[in-house]
Amino acid sequence: MTPLSRTISPNTLPTPPQNDATVLPVHWHKRVLTLAFPIVLANLTQPILGAVDTAVAGHLDGPQYLGGVALGGLVFSFVFWGFGFLRMGTTGLVAQAFGAHDDEALRASLLRALLLALAIGAAVLALQVPIIRYALLALGGSAAVQDTASAYCHARIWAAPFALGNYVVLGFLLGCQRVRLALVTQIVINLVNIVAVLLFVYRFGWGIAGIGAATAFADFCGFVLGLAILWHQRPRGLGPLAPRLLLDARALRRLVAINRDIFIRTICLLGSYGWFAHLGAREGDAVLAANAVLLNFQTFMAFGLDGFAHAAEALVGAAAGARDRHAFRQAVKITMLWSAIGAAGFSIVYWIGGEWIIGGLTDQAVVQATAARYLPWAAILPLASVAGFLLDGVFIGATRTHELMKAMAVSLAVFLLAAWALAGSLGNHGLWLALTLFMIARGITLAVQVPAIERAACASDAR
Repeated sequence: MTPLSRTISPNTLPTPPQNDATVLPVHWHKRVLTLAFPIVLANLTQPILGAVDTAVAGHLDGPQYLGGVALGGLVFSFVFWGFGFLRMGTTGLVAQAFGAHDDEALRASLLRALLLALAIGAAVLALQVPIIRYALLALGGSAAVQDTASAYCHARIWAAPFALGNYVVLGFLLGCQRVRLALVTQIVINLVNIVAVLLFVYRFGWGIAGIGAATAFADFCGFVLGLAILWHQRPRGLGPLAPRLLLDARALRRLVAINRDIFIRTICLLGSYGWFAHLGAREGDAVLAANAVLLNFQTFMAFGLDGFAHAAEALVGAAAGARDRHAFRQAVKITMLWSAIGAAGFSIVYWIGGEWIIGGLTDQAVVQATAARYLPWAAILPLASVAGFLLDGVFIGATRTHELMKAMAVSLAVFLLAAWALAGSLGNHGLWLALTLFMIARGITLAVQVPAIERAACASDAR
């Protein structure tokens, strides 16, 4: 009986495959697609939520409200994305415990991650005044926009412990390959947010603060739902968790090291995009705006390909936990194949319909013309990015985050050198070439390490 055909009790976690060498290739494809598509669907709910917030703010009395939501949303994108290691680190550790059939480690990994998320969330709340003040000062904007953004941020920031806790819940569900439950939680959070923003703004008259409060309320509801799901899915038959196991020094050091490495990796990634925007601004407002429009193409692709990267995290982690080298190789090969197919599809769509997409993102003729000039780079970028995107998931699943961090640092150095050498002589074309080289470097620096990662992850004494 294959893993996909097992009957799974609603009160227990699914059982990872005992011997993946017996799983036929067609079943591997089904496993990858079964894991990936719910994640893609969950990702697609995010733009809908953003559109609702934008539409509500856009109908308030004054343009400063729309600017305030945009600015405040950017603050939380950086703050919460910076703590995205809580999701990724949890997925890797849980997937390995899941693959090893170690229910005790599964429970302990979850609780350690939840405690870390709540501690970080409490710290964010304690430091909310300086965080919001200095973040908004760094982003700039008129006094009116700053005031509305501040109101939005001070309402939304109360969700910090719950939003970060939701990262852990999502990471746990992905690590245990319960992607449909992950999809349900994301849909519920977004539906609650949409209803709450309409209620808080139009019924209660809370204005811009109501939009931030709606997001905070949705995160709280999502966390309560997540805890209920975790309780329902808990392994049965375990005794009380000993404090010495939860506070095991070796496990805590490993958790901190994994999260530190992913955090540094994320900072390097943010730094590359930030420097790209900075250099683009030197080329003038039209180029800056055109680059921002075209970077949406990369975001659209990420929504799609993230599903396969998350599938790789779960499958590679389970293979590493089971010390199954065949399963490890199959997980890498099949997820890479589907990622490449997806990337090729995005490139074709961008080549054929890119100007139509640009027209949908902006109605400013000068920005449309400028973006069309650099459109070929946006069409090439999915193929240049696919290996790096997918292998991120492989390394996270194998919890080889130190190598992941070093590879990103090298890739950032490649980008900075290329931007310095090319932007001056080739202008914005040189800047896009540097970004393309950065994405290629991400793939190469990770790909050359995959054989060693496989040997280390699947060795009998790996843990």
